[in-house]
Amino acid sequence: MVAKKPLILICDDDRSLCEILENALVYDGYHTEIVYNGKNAIDRIKQNHHDLVLLDLKLPDISGLEILKQIQALEFPPLAVIISGQGDIHAAVEATKHGAFDFLEKPLDSNRVLVTIRNALDKGRLEKEKANLLQSVVEQYRMVGKSEALKRVHQFIEKAARTNSKVFIEGENGTGKELAARAIHHQSDCAFGPFMAVNCAAIPENLIESELFGHKKGSFTGAIADKPGRFQLADNGTIFLDEIGDMSLMMQAKVLRTLEEGVVEMVGGNESITVDVRVIAATNKNLTEEMHKGNFREDLYFRLNVLNIKMPSLRERKEDIPLLIEYFIEVFSHEYGIRIRKVQPRAMEKLLLYSWPGNVRELKNVVEKMVVLLDSSEIRPKDIEMIMNDHIHKTSHIEMDLSLKAAKRAFERQYIYNQLVTAGWNVTKTARLLRIPRTYLHKKINQLKIRHDADESLSA
Repeated sequence: MVAKKPLILICDDDRSLCEILENALVYDGYHTEIVYNGKNAIDRIKQNHHDLVLLDLKLPDISGLEILKQIQALEFPPLAVIISGQGDIHAAVEATKHGAFDFLEKPLDSNRVLVTIRNALDKGRLEKEKANLLQSVVEQYRMVGKSEALKRVHQFIEKAARTNSKVFIEGENGTGKELAARAIHHQSDCAFGPFMAVNCAAIPENLIESELFGHKKGSFTGAIADKPGRFQLADNGTIFLDEIGDMSLMMQAKVLRTLEEGVVEMVGGNESITVDVRVIAATNKNLTEEMHKGNFREDLYFRLNVLNIKMPSLRERKEDIPLLIEYFIEVFSHEYGIRIRKVQPRAMEKLLLYSWPGNVRELKNVVEKMVVLLDSSEIRPKDIEMIMNDHIHKTSHIEMDLSLKAAKRAFERQYIYNQLVTAGWNVTKTARLLRIPRTYLHKKINQLKIRHDADESLSA
């Protein structure tokens, strides 16, 4: 495929200069257009997708600086290189403050013009590549759903991203705390900086200090070279401290010092290293209770908890489940090279019936199983029963943060549902399996809002 030649607009009221510039640019492989006043320049820029504008500051109708301001207001502004006379240097410098890539002083040197244009186009190309890369990362980690609960999270993320304040994210396992942290990072001024995620619960106590702050060569057995820590690696970016509630009190004190003073000290070193890092922390624990128990420092909690996001559980945003299922089906179908499957309405109802104690992470796992294991183009109710029965048998857990009453209800609902499936939705057989009266089972089915498929009659 032949690469598209860049299109350059030349805007100057000196017709001879425009002709010279055009000849040089065409010879160097560019497409060109010429205008001799500001109004025509603005009109052409709005009509065509120019890659770059060579813009004279002094035009007969509108100043080049005013044109530059209008260009920068466009959704996709072209790059701009300013052409200035000897008396316009101050204005040219001002133009660079308003987004011009560079300015060239008359009389122009054709070699310098070409080098400046190449540098400008290279910079523009890199910026587009960075923007596309960032967009692909954002897409990879986006939160799917249209529920009011998720909309509130998105609104808070937008507000948090506009500041450099510390953010504290609370929520059950699998609700997307890291996704929220990444969204804040990607929408912030440090989006192109590093994002370092650290699971504080997964790192052994004797290694976490080195992991966070780095170590000097010889500071302990196995330290064969200096190694920077996550805080140093996250400089000019974001560090995400996940499960911070599992961090020891000693490490909490060291993290607090970094937050207060903006410095880290490597293990085995005595030099304070300055870091500029946005800190986002998360936990699935109730840190208020942990503070009362003496397991978490109050001063660190209040340092971290400047802005607070509470991630909703999947039970609180059940209307998002069909959207999430469709999204994960598409993702895994593409990943495994499998034809995209469609979920029948009654099969979707079965998935909506489940309480999803592991939240989105659990749902994602189940959808991956469906995509890989099932052969039919449509996912049917009996397919869901097979997958879910196997899944529930293997996981068999209830949310640990529910109240006793809610946990008992969740277990009872799921257990009765499983027995109904086993008995083919025959109430008499199910009641016999449960060793309870049939009338009482009917009452529990209604109380717990257990639904069944129309094509699988609930027989007496």
